[in-house]
Amino acid sequence: MATADPATVTGTAPTAEKPWFTLAGADVARELGVDVSSGLSTAEAAKRREQYGPNRFAEAATEPRWHAFLRQYRDLMQIVLLVAGILSLYPLKELGTGLMLLFLTVFNAILGLNQEGKAAEAVAALQKMMIVKSRVRRDGELVELPAEQLVPGDIISIEAGDLVPADGRLLEAATLEVDESALTGESMPVAKSVETLASPDTALGDRTDMVFMNTSATRGAGSFVVTATGMATEVGHISGMLQTQEEVETPLTRQLAKLTNQILIIAGASVLLSVILNLSRGDSFDTVIVAAIAFAVSAIPTGLPAVVTAILSGGTQALAKAHAIVKRLRSAETLGSTSAINSDKTGTLTLNQMTAVELTIPGRRYSIDGKGYATEGRIKHEGGQPEVPLEQFLLPMALCADAVARDGEMIGDPTEGALVVLAEKGGLDVARTRERYPRVAELPFDAAYKLMATFHNMQDESGRDVVRAFVKGAPDQLLSRGTGTLAPGDLAPIAVDDGFLQRYSDENERLGKQGLRVLATARKDFDAGSFDSQADLLPLLDGLTLLALVGIVDPPRPAAKTSIATAHSAGIQVRMITGDHAVTAEAIARDLGIEGRAITGAEFGAMSDEELLDQIDGIGVIARVTPEHKVRLVETLKRKGHIVAMTGDGVNDAPALKAADIGIAMGITGTEVSKEAAAMILTDDDFSTIVRAVEMGRGLYDNLKKYIRFQMGCLTGFVVTFLGASIFNVVGGVPFLPLQTLYVNFTTQVAQAIGLGYGKPSEGLMERKPRPPDEAILPRALLSWLITAGAIMGLGTLGLVWWANDAHGTQFARTMGLTSFAIANLIFSFTAKSETESIFNLDTFSDRIFLIATGVSAAAIVLGTEVRLFQRFLDTEHLDGRHWLLCIGVALPVAIASEILKWFRRRTRARSTTVPGTAAAPEAAG
Repeated sequence: MATADPATVTGTAPTAEKPWFTLAGADVARELGVDVSSGLSTAEAAKRREQYGPNRFAEAATEPRWHAFLRQYRDLMQIVLLVAGILSLYPLKELGTGLMLLFLTVFNAILGLNQEGKAAEAVAALQKMMIVKSRVRRDGELVELPAEQLVPGDIISIEAGDLVPADGRLLEAATLEVDESALTGESMPVAKSVETLASPDTALGDRTDMVFMNTSATRGAGSFVVTATGMATEVGHISGMLQTQEEVETPLTRQLAKLTNQILIIAGASVLLSVILNLSRGDSFDTVIVAAIAFAVSAIPTGLPAVVTAILSGGTQALAKAHAIVKRLRSAETLGSTSAINSDKTGTLTLNQMTAVELTIPGRRYSIDGKGYATEGRIKHEGGQPEVPLEQFLLPMALCADAVARDGEMIGDPTEGALVVLAEKGGLDVARTRERYPRVAELPFDAAYKLMATFHNMQDESGRDVVRAFVKGAPDQLLSRGTGTLAPGDLAPIAVDDGFLQRYSDENERLGKQGLRVLATARKDFDAGSFDSQADLLPLLDGLTLLALVGIVDPPRPAAKTSIATAHSAGIQVRMITGDHAVTAEAIARDLGIEGRAITGAEFGAMSDEELLDQIDGIGVIARVTPEHKVRLVETLKRKGHIVAMTGDGVNDAPALKAADIGIAMGITGTEVSKEAAAMILTDDDFSTIVRAVEMGRGLYDNLKKYIRFQMGCLTGFVVTFLGASIFNVVGGVPFLPLQTLYVNFTTQVAQAIGLGYGKPSEGLMERKPRPPDEAILPRALLSWLITAGAIMGLGTLGLVWWANDAHGTQFARTMGLTSFAIANLIFSFTAKSETESIFNLDTFSDRIFLIATGVSAAAIVLGTEVRLFQRFLDTEHLDGRHWLLCIGVALPVAIASEILKWFRRRTRARSTTVPGTAAAPEAAG
């Protein structure tokens, strides 16, 4: 066991940013004022706990639910509805109208609460990760204490299987390896030592003399002095980043907010003009207020939040069935506009299961199929060469390893797991082989000499009893100790020459350039009678017989390559973000089809903001990254105008997941922290699910646009009807009563909106480029048509009300106007399904959900005039057949106008595709 010198001294307060890894263990203990042999006293520990606080993460302040509920009333639309409801109750004493409007504001507020994320969830998940007990040296004794009680200066003992309870500088390390993948993204356990590092700029993943909170020891044992606890640790720093990271508005949220504000401004001006006109004619105050309330209710999109929420809820349910759980409703459509995906490599693009893929023995190369820890697979060789028995080359992989692979699962070191699986694929029964050849001695792996050896009683090829050492380790270390190898033909031991040494080095280099981790194996025989298992074993390992080189990789997920290609065809750039080394990452990226050059986190961090903006489009891989690098990447892409998705599964991914437009966490391998910080969780951890979710997100936005087209046309119709009634003094400026307006809103309009929102999306969405984040929901040309359509519906309704008022009275006129306007809305919804296709297209009538919604709307229209209960509630009257036909006739012109416009659009598109050198303008993905 490597050991740092003890120290007994008075210390100074630890500094979170101090580079403890550049100081010797004794110097760190001295600065922290602790005797490493006895640890802190109980009294001193209590004093430090008072100074530094408990070893846990600070919790973000949570907003009371009542406060969050009241905050929903800051919305201008809510204020308008609230004022209208209060005025209806007093002074107008319209109890039904007032209560309905107030209920509507409460309903919208509850919907808003349900859409909001919980700001402290990620930090709470980090808190749950704290381990319960730690072995601590206090008052000269090793005791178990809750991790929360640890303080800087405590001396902690850890061994394989333990979670590290705090950040610390190693004092002892015996073959200690720590899995830091959740913190740094490094897929391989990191070999630790007490050797001091020289450079204060050493990256987090390369600080081999340090251990970090919430990483886990996978091999060996050690002790360390605590240098930071709670929020001062590296993972605590991530917790702080999560607390300060603001929630990101989705493109849909921004667009709807902008559109709603524009509508409210137009509606407000129209209502004000109506009030002025009515007052100028000498109308009573009550009449003017009733008209204003009815106008306000009709002119603002009262059903917009409810319908958008319903459509998004349906989309999230469909996504959940496709293994993508969306936590925040409006994030569902964000996937559809994503133009950049930053994907964590380990466990996201790859399986996070180390796999041997190449085997080289003297004179032979083999490829190995099968991925992960499943033992099914074959070792294949080139044809035309005599077959070589591989048992002598596979025995070191079975015996010189502690890992156990069973039923696709692995216990132990991942690299050893790859070797054990390789031995099984070669035909060895590893468990029985270990029983037959038990160890008589062992030299554990150590970073100082980078090899491991086990010793077994066996017989050599001549039948003589020997103690055979099997060795595995770094190729350069074994090569420096090797003097022999096995002849390619009869496998007889032969001496190595310069040619062999060169071929060995070349093969090691070839495998390394492929991004493979390369391990070498060797053996050496000792006389069984004279071998001393208690001797110093390392000096005995000179004169090794070199056996094999094994190339190991964390393999890509099977569908990842195809999914990345699909993403590229949809105009989305995929980048690999990893804690692995650049060579490994670049090789995997090249295999997956990820475009762009590979750089290190240090190179990324050294770039100025301007340099990064200029070069980011050409960067496909960033290796050895820190959490700050990931957040900076997200922010840089946003500055370039991208909608950014970030995938990840580790603690180190959480801040960037939260900063991205949509963070995507892995449901199986992901930490609780990443799941809480993300907006979406993949329940199958499959990268291809993201591409499917992107397509569904585009379809969701496409349907939302259909609904918004429909809603805006209807709102324009309301405004034209009410403003026209005020200008021409039709039925006192009140063509519909407030409850009648709400009835149309929440029957015909809501039903048809849901029919549009749940209908079939347009074809070819994944062949379009992502829509620009600043693209208007309603382009100018489309807005012009919607205003025209609304004017047609409004003017027709206004004319009908005017005629009916003179012929049958005010109540009957409002009944006819309400009926005709609702029918016009129903017909207009058919035109909103497509900007170019006729409503008589067969696809229109094959949309089952839309047809059911149409049936509900038609029933509501009939009930509103023909059922006595509804007549009393809405102040309507019975209509006979002649009046129904008249209402339908007045509603039809909007369909005729739409068909004429679509015919011209189809003709224009057909001409543009037949003229040489021209093509129809491509649409952005909805």
